[in-house]
Amino acid sequence: MSTDWNAEFNITTFREEATPLLTVIRHANHVETARTRLFDRVTRLQYDTFSHSEYKHLETVYVRDCVRTFRSILEARSDSLSGFSVTQALFDIARGSDRPDLSPAFFAELTHLFRGVQRKLPARLADDLKMNHAIEGREAAIARSDELDRLFQRASWLMDRYTSGLDPQSRQRRVERRDRVLDALGATLDDWNDYRWQISHVLRDPDDIGRCVTLTDEEKLSISRLRRQRLPFGITPFYLSLMDDEPFVRDRAIRAQVLPPLSYVDSMRKDHRASCGLDFMLERDTSPIDLVTRRYPGIVILKPFNTCPQICVYCQRNWEIDDAMMDNALAPSHKIDKAIAWIADHPAIHEVLVTGGDPLALDDDNLLNILERVAAIPTIERIRIGTRTPVTVPMRLTDRVLDRIAAFQEPGRRELCFVTHVEHPYELNADLIAAIERIRRRGMNVYNQNVFTFFVSRRFEAALLRRQLRLVGIDPYYTFNTKGKEETEAYRVPVARLLQEQHEEARLMPGLSRTDEAVFNVPRLGKNHLRARQHRDLISILPDGARVYEWHPWEKNIANQTTYVGRDVPVLEYLDRLANIGEDISLYSTIWYYF
Repeated sequence: MSTDWNAEFNITTFREEATPLLTVIRHANHVETARTRLFDRVTRLQYDTFSHSEYKHLETVYVRDCVRTFRSILEARSDSLSGFSVTQALFDIARGSDRPDLSPAFFAELTHLFRGVQRKLPARLADDLKMNHAIEGREAAIARSDELDRLFQRASWLMDRYTSGLDPQSRQRRVERRDRVLDALGATLDDWNDYRWQISHVLRDPDDIGRCVTLTDEEKLSISRLRRQRLPFGITPFYLSLMDDEPFVRDRAIRAQVLPPLSYVDSMRKDHRASCGLDFMLERDTSPIDLVTRRYPGIVILKPFNTCPQICVYCQRNWEIDDAMMDNALAPSHKIDKAIAWIADHPAIHEVLVTGGDPLALDDDNLLNILERVAAIPTIERIRIGTRTPVTVPMRLTDRVLDRIAAFQEPGRRELCFVTHVEHPYELNADLIAAIERIRRRGMNVYNQNVFTFFVSRRFEAALLRRQLRLVGIDPYYTFNTKGKEETEAYRVPVARLLQEQHEEARLMPGLSRTDEAVFNVPRLGKNHLRARQHRDLISILPDGARVYEWHPWEKNIANQTTYVGRDVPVLEYLDRLANIGEDISLYSTIWYYF
C-alpha cells in the first residue's frame, strides 16, 4: 500500500508550487542576497495575513507557525548548526539546478511549508463541523453540544479500531494462552502465580518461545542472531500470555516491546557494552558517583539493580544491561552504601527514583533494605519506585512486600509511589488490575510513563490507553518521544506526530485522562517539554527530509547552558510506514504543520 511519493513530491512539482517565492531569488547575485529576500518575503506574507480581518483564525495560526519556522531555517546560524543550508538549496533550485541529492521527503517538507505560508490549509478531522455564530444563549449551547457529540463520535470511531486487553474476548484468549504456556513449560497454575517461578523461567530461546506462541520467520531469525551476539533479551511467561497466534493483528505493540527487528540486531553487532556512543542520555556525564544519575536540583536516580525480568527493545540502558535477570546484577554492597551516603550528604535532594533495571525483580529482603535506607534520609520527601512488573510479572506485587513498602510512608513527611510503563491498551489485563488495586489499597499512587513509538502512534491509540489507564487506577504521567538512538530507528516517530497527537487527540479527552506531559529527553540535559514552542527551534530540513531541531535546556532561564542539536525522523518516511500497515494517511494531513 506504499504511496508513490516520487510522483507527488519532486523538483518539478516543487518548482511549480513554490514559483511565487522562487521568483523572488531567481536573479539574486549571491546566496546571502537570496536569504535576505526570502526572509523579507515571508515576513511580508505574515504581515498581509494579519492585516486582513476577513482571514479566519486558523489561517493566521498556520501562517504564523510556518513563517516562524521558515525564518528559523533561513538563518545563517541554522546552516552552521545543522551542517546543511536550505537557503542554498532553494537558491540553486531557483536558478535551474537539479540538486539530485534532495529527496521526495525534502520536497514534501518544503512544499507543505510554502503552502502554510500562503494559507493553503490541509484537511482536518473536523473540517465539516460548523458553528453558527449568529445564535446565542441556550440555542447556541445546544448547537455547540451537538457539534461536540459529532466530534467525539469521530474520535470514538478511531479508538474502536483497537482491541483492549480488558475486552471479554481478550480475557478469554489470555486464559487459553496461559494454559498453552503452562503446558509447554510443564508447570502448574500454582507455579504461574508465583513470581519467583516467573522470574526463574524467563524465555530466551526461539524454539522455547515458539512452543508458547507462533513466531514469524523474521522473529525467529532475529532472536537467534541476538542470542549469538549475546545481546540482552528475555520474555516472562506471563508476558507471552498477552500475545496472539495471529501476529501483528492485535498484539503488534506487545511483540514490538520485546521481539527486536533485524535492524536493531544488526545495529548492535558491535560490543554495545564497550561503546559509550550507545549511552544516548549521556548518563556518564551526569553520574557524580556510581549508581546515581542527577540532572535536576531536587531529584536523583538510584540504580542498585541492573537488570529486568524482560528487556524492552528500546531500553534507555541497553548499553549496560548484560541480559534479562543476569547474575550479579545487584550492585556490590559497598557501592550501594556510598551511593546512599552521597544522597544523604546532599540535602537539596528531596526525591529519589529507585530504578535500574527493575528493582521489583529483587528479592524482598534486598529491595526493602535499600528502600528503608533511603527512607531513613531526613531530607527525602518522596521515593518513586520505577517498575514494569505490573505488566510483565504482576504477581510480584504481593501483599507482603506491599505492606512493607507502604510502611515507609508518613503522611505529611514522606510519600511512596510507583511509576510503571504500560505501552498499549492490549497490555491491560485482569492480573495487572489486581496488582494495581493492591498498591492503591495501601494508599500509594501509580503513574504511567508511555514511550511514543511507531507501534503505538496511530490516530487515538495513545488516547485510548490514557482513558483505560485511569479506569484501572493508573495516572498518565509522561509520554516520551522515542529517543534518537540509531539502533532503535524502527521505533522512532517524528516529533510532529506526538505534537499532533497532543493537540488533536489527547486534547479531546477529559482532563484527568490526559494528565501526562509530552517530553523529549535531551541527552545530558534532561526533559524538554513539548507543550511550549520556546523550548525548541526547527532549524533545518536535511536532504533526506529529516528535520533538525535545536533543543534548549530546562535551565535556560536560570543559567548558561549549551543546546542540543538533533536529527528527527523524516515525516514522509513515517507516513509511508503507516501506509504500509494499512493506515489511511489522509487522517494525518496536519502533521506537517506541527513544528
